[in-house]
Amino acid sequence: MLKVEEKLFQDRYRVDAGRPHIKIKDAETCTHQCKSQQCTVCCPAGCYIQEGNGKVVLITDGCLECGTCRIICDEHRNVDWEWPRGGFGILFKFG
Repeated sequence: MLKVEEKLFQDRYRVDAGRPHIKIKDAETCTHQCKSQQCTVCCPAGCYIQEGNGKVVLITDGCLECGTCRIICDEHRNVDWEWPRGGFGILFKFG
């Protein structure tokens, strides 16, 4: 039986250079107002990373387009999320 990580490794992601489909609206909100920074834990693709200084960094390459980040950031609504343009984004191998 394949582990989730092994299945995700089979998928491909086509990056839309210079046009990410997800953005953090205000980095200061993540650092100073959001105490839980749940996006760093809940994103199944690990796109949100908390640096040592508390800053949250978003790397959209490999995003599964599940929408977890926009749901989990409900209190601050600090995620600007839209679908990638056609032909870009995640290309699932297994369904």
